[in-house]
Amino acid sequence: MQDPLPFLRRLFDRAVEVADPMQSLAGYLPPRPEGRLVVVGAGKASARMAEAVEAVYGPCEGLVITRYGYARPCKGIEIVEAAHPVPDQAGLDATARMLDLVGGLGEEDMVLALISGGASALLVQPAGEITLAEKQAVNSALLASGAPIGQMNVVRKHLSRVKGGQLAAVAYPARMLALLISDVPGDDPAMIGSGPTVGDGSTSEDVRSIIDRFGIDVPPSVWDVLEGETGVVPPGDVRLGRVENVIYAAPSQSLEAAAEIAAAEGCEVRILGDALEGEARDVAAEQARLALDTQAAMGAGDAPVLLLSGGELTVTRRGDGVGGPNAEFCLALALALEGAPGIHAIACDTDGVDGAAEVAGALIGPDTLARAEAKGENAMAALAINDAHGFFERTTGQVVTGPTLTNVNDFRAILITPG
Repeated sequence: MQDPLPFLRRLFDRAVEVADPMQSLAGYLPPRPEGRLVVVGAGKASARMAEAVEAVYGPCEGLVITRYGYARPCKGIEIVEAAHPVPDQAGLDATARMLDLVGGLGEEDMVLALISGGASALLVQPAGEITLAEKQAVNSALLASGAPIGQMNVVRKHLSRVKGGQLAAVAYPARMLALLISDVPGDDPAMIGSGPTVGDGSTSEDVRSIIDRFGIDVPPSVWDVLEGETGVVPPGDVRLGRVENVIYAAPSQSLEAAAEIAAAEGCEVRILGDALEGEARDVAAEQARLALDTQAAMGAGDAPVLLLSGGELTVTRRGDGVGGPNAEFCLALALALEGAPGIHAIACDTDGVDGAAEVAGALIGPDTLARAEAKGENAMAALAINDAHGFFERTTGQVVTGPTLTNVNDFRAILITPG
């Protein structure tokens, strides 16, 4: 086997590659309809998805919203860049135009909706009298709360005019095909991008409970919205009757592609799951124990063991450092392993952005803590203030990819050789 860290990086690159819309979307497109076709979408992969659509159909009418720096050249579909993970005016204006675009369609028309992770922030149309500034504050509070992504999305749906099936409702009676890239644990279409094309059975009371449970500070305008009927579309609503939602790329496919490479290199591969959730530092401690127990049971001539997992971990802000769940996982893992020989790991977000930093994640090995100490870095202190990205930047452990143009969530791999 090659050196462990380049090997782990190769596995991550393969996981990203198989989720690239240019590699995987074409097979899910029906023949181009004869009537009017409108392409809309949002997410960090949506511009690449639009590019893949036009590679098959040719120039199309439409509007797609993606993250700054993630635009792709399209001949007909307009690509708008906006802010993520906290929404901005560009996203607000583009979402209003998107709703206008699909709002006047008829039964003979078709909407192709391209949805990927990131759509929750990029599709912005606050409900009631909630202002953009208030929406931004609520979004920031959600991200810092430690709430699981599914519960964050429940809140987002009820404070929106476009999420929770509302985009599909506006497009009715047109036929809609929604192609989705999953970045959520369990691959629930209703949770991908807060489900703009999928009905949702949650209630305003559910939102109040989440706000209370995680101590999320919200303005009075939010309570006003929750006092009445929000626009979230319930499952079974007639306006969803002409919608087909298809997940065509998911975390499991990326993990399996990485597993194939590792098995060909002689590794025993153990996939721990593609839908792991929880605090990054807690999951790191659990996986460190598993790695050490695995190594303790190995004989000198045994094949390396690779532990693979996906999902979406969270970070509860405790300090003012720069960090994301993947980097925090790696930092906590390095501390828990205490320099154990023969164990290396990578954790990265497949969209190339871990948290709010333009960094995918990090790599660690048995010498990570020693190298940090030699540079005067205190790993425990960095973890205490959520400064994992800063720590790995200063100790040259970062993985920086730039925009990957896809998003099937977190990728974690721990390589274990006999100690």
